[in-house]
Amino acid sequence: MKPVRLASVEAFAYRVPVKMPIKVAFGTFRDRPFVLVRVTDEDGNVGWGEAWANWPAVGAEHRARLVVDFGERLVGKAFDSPQHLFEQLSRQLEVLVIQTGEVGPIAQAIAGIDIAVWDLVARREGKPLHKLLSSRAVETVPVYVTGINPDEPERFAAARQAEGHRAFKLKTGFGHDIDVRNLRAMRETLGPQAVITCDSNQTHDLQQATAFVRAIEDLKLSWFEEPIRVDAPQSDWEALAAASTTPLAGGENLQGAQFDAAIGAKVLQVIQPDVTKWGGISGNWEVARKTVAAGKRYCPHYFGGGISVLASLQLLAAAGGEGLLEFDCHPNVGREAVVGDLLPVTDGRVPVPQGPGLGAVPDLDALAGYRTWAPKG
Repeated sequence: MKPVRLASVEAFAYRVPVKMPIKVAFGTFRDRPFVLVRVTDEDGNVGWGEAWANWPAVGAEHRARLVVDFGERLVGKAFDSPQHLFEQLSRQLEVLVIQTGEVGPIAQAIAGIDIAVWDLVARREGKPLHKLLSSRAVETVPVYVTGINPDEPERFAAARQAEGHRAFKLKTGFGHDIDVRNLRAMRETLGPQAVITCDSNQTHDLQQATAFVRAIEDLKLSWFEEPIRVDAPQSDWEALAAASTTPLAGGENLQGAQFDAAIGAKVLQVIQPDVTKWGGISGNWEVARKTVAAGKRYCPHYFGGGISVLASLQLLAAAGGEGLLEFDCHPNVGREAVVGDLLPVTDGRVPVPQGPGLGAVPDLDALAGYRTWAPKG
């Protein structure tokens, strides 16, 4: 692989209003923030990335500034590969993480840069990213609908089912009775063949989570995501796993070696890292390979813009296994101005883009009215 020498690293922060607020256990999304990253090498090749910024909305501008600051450390230097750049930048910023306490924002900015560099290299090689990572030939991947609100979720899910979706994830954590009612309504409406999962975003304690898994046992959910706090004692996670016939899932709030521990243990059967939240392509490709090799499901977490979903898709296509791609069906210009009509859903699956790199580039003109940093002019 030809060394990478960057000439510039740019960041663009956006916030897109939403017509219908999106509710999760920890808060409500009233707009959709996201940060795009553009890197250009000394030969004029370009790559695009995205840094996690979906909560709180004001965090987008902060991440964008971090990306530009970190990019100054990279310009003009040679790196053997994107992985080399990721490792070197991560090592350089270890003391800054301690100094600021900003573990998440710094990891997210690094991830955005890493995705962009991988996109650049794949475009330079004339290959789709999944074929740069793996020799697998894959045309489609399965998807599941995410972001389903607790207000009559069966209606939203049924509409998506009519559009061709076959798998669905309900946001739970709004109270035992409400959550059980909603899952039962979804199963009754969608039928026995539908794949149904739920995500409580760490809201339960062990007693509550145990009562919940027993109440939904007959619904045959494919997984229960983040039922208790990620940092709960390992004994709590093991007790819940022993009590639950529903597989447990998690990973969006893990980093680095934490994934090795999760993959090696018996508690989580579904591993869900977020490519924009930690690791970018470099870190997540290792997690994906180890997950599949361990016989577990690699299901990348996603709730962002268009670059994020394409990066997640390319990783899943390269990794293989029995995983599904998280797929946001709420209107979002931040996704649509990148993906366009690339990902039509047919019988629960979407095509894997075969163009170079991630398979698409952002339409900056379509996004111009939503840009919050750095403002033009």
